[in-house]
Amino acid sequence: MRKLYCGLKPDLAHHVALPATVVGSLAAIGLPVVCLNAMTGLGTMFINDTAKVRMARPVVRLALRRLLNRPRAAVLVQNLDDRAVMERLGVNGERIAVIPGSGVDIDAMMPLPEPADPVTLAFVGRLVESKGIRTLLAAHDRLGQRDRDIRLLIAGLPDPANPTSIPPREIEAWSRRPNVKVLGFVEDIAALWARAHIAVLPSYREGLPLSLLEAAACGRPLVATDVPGCREIACPGVNGFLVPLDDTEALADAIDRLALDPKLRRKFGKAGRELVELKFSSQRIGRDVVSLYRRLLGRTD
Repeated sequence: MRKLYCGLKPDLAHHVALPATVVGSLAAIGLPVVCLNAMTGLGTMFINDTAKVRMARPVVRLALRRLLNRPRAAVLVQNLDDRAVMERLGVNGERIAVIPGSGVDIDAMMPLPEPADPVTLAFVGRLVESKGIRTLLAAHDRLGQRDRDIRLLIAGLPDPANPTSIPPREIEAWSRRPNVKVLGFVEDIAALWARAHIAVLPSYREGLPLSLLEAAACGRPLVATDVPGCREIACPGVNGFLVPLDDTEALADAIDRLALDPKLRRKFGKAGRELVELKFSSQRIGRDVVSLYRRLLGRTD
């Protein structure tokens, strides 16, 4: 990375996520490059509690505090909760900017009519424990026990680099469950939302979940956990429901309420689309990012 920076001589390097932030910031030491460090979702290091992660966490915290407070360094987060985490870490608040995610192309992701019954849920995300996928499957089982005919689509792949990645055998077993279909990687996300009535993401923590933004852009109501990131886009009683973390019964109840009420789904879907247009379009986010670049580089043109 240092050789690359020395050859390219960039004015600004935009590091995305924790590994790139650490590697890129170390590579830039002593070079006249502004480092914008995007802390997206704060990663496994901040939410996982395995013994290995607990041992590494103090070292990572110390390294981040020093790297992120260096001259010509700035931090980009996606929500106010993550800003507070950075401040508790010891990062100077004046160095922190908040821009909600990378935005959604609202011309490509358009409101879609609902598909035919049965009511279908869709989960989009990495197949790791911290996305709450096991809680979702348990809630889906609970709905089956209530004699609900509700289909579940699971789009995503495991992440072998993540210690909480779901084992392949377990994922394979999901496909043998009634009314569950594992799709793997899905390239055409709009086509996926055309097949679904409700978007569900019971994640442990997010920066700003693109899957929920895209679902809202397509006019789908949302069910998510009441955690940082998810609560930025899923507004209770407006475009979806928030439920407590790892609460199978509450998740099943929220899904059930939407599954039984087509009028409420349409109301929430319309409000979600309006929210994305107002706050989360890629055009708006792009302008905000470019403005931040110019500010960091001291330009006004």
